[in-house]
Amino acid sequence: MTQISFKDKKATLYVVSTPIGNLSDITYRAVEILKNVSCVYAEDTRTSAVLFARYEIKTPLESYHAFNESVKTEAVMIRLEEKEDVALISDAGTPGISDPGQDVITEAIRRGFHVVPIPGASAMLAALVSSGLVMQPFVFVGFLPKKMMEMKDRLKAYAGRRETLVVYESPKRISKTLPVMLDILGNRRIAICRELTKTYETIIRTTLTDAITLDHNDKGEYALVINGDETAQSFDHLSIREHVIKYIDAGDDEKDAMKKTALDRKIQKNEVYRAFKIEKD
Repeated sequence: MTQISFKDKKATLYVVSTPIGNLSDITYRAVEILKNVSCVYAEDTRTSAVLFARYEIKTPLESYHAFNESVKTEAVMIRLEEKEDVALISDAGTPGISDPGQDVITEAIRRGFHVVPIPGASAMLAALVSSGLVMQPFVFVGFLPKKMMEMKDRLKAYAGRRETLVVYESPKRISKTLPVMLDILGNRRIAICRELTKTYETIIRTTLTDAITLDHNDKGEYALVINGDETAQSFDHLSIREHVIKYIDAGDDEKDAMKKTALDRKIQKNEVYRAFKIEKD
């Protein structure tokens, strides 16, 4: 399915990024779109009403949040089927990124409507570029699970990766999360970013060992940027077959070589087997 956004005239769902803190961090284009669509679906209409008042946006607001996604997704589809353009916004940043939005975006695409991004402020990118850590490659982890064992399992899945990690955390959990990160990831450099773009914006560039000794403000969302595992070996330059042969040349039999390759790449052994055999043939 190919979308030619501005040539093929179709009803459009605009996914609009809004400010993450400072209300001035919105684009002219975003304001124009919000003023001209037939309806705006917002995570919290009360929060969005403040933004709308600032920019004199008169467009009707409807709620779209985690507890009414299925019902409101169908309401959006009805508007699109009636050839109305609509917009989706979250409380801050981009819908769908650690916020509701995935369902309605997927359904709009499935039914053949246009989905057009209107980019803007991003807490993830703001934290990354101000961290002083390696900016690329990076992995956006989002919010960690609330249950301790699930949080540990999630962190273990990223522990051996070379990429810089970006994690969101709530102010109520930050003091409990940092010691777990130290335990699972080891002592790494970290940038602790709070209240980005707001009056009390704070960025602490330190290490996980020192971070757990600090008093962390229990107000304002956090974006954590954590250095990747600098000891991890990269195999990105090798195909799966080349990776397996590397171990065979070192003395491993084919079975052990495939097992080690799967562990290195964090994939299932049967994936390695299939790729190895296909490349061999």
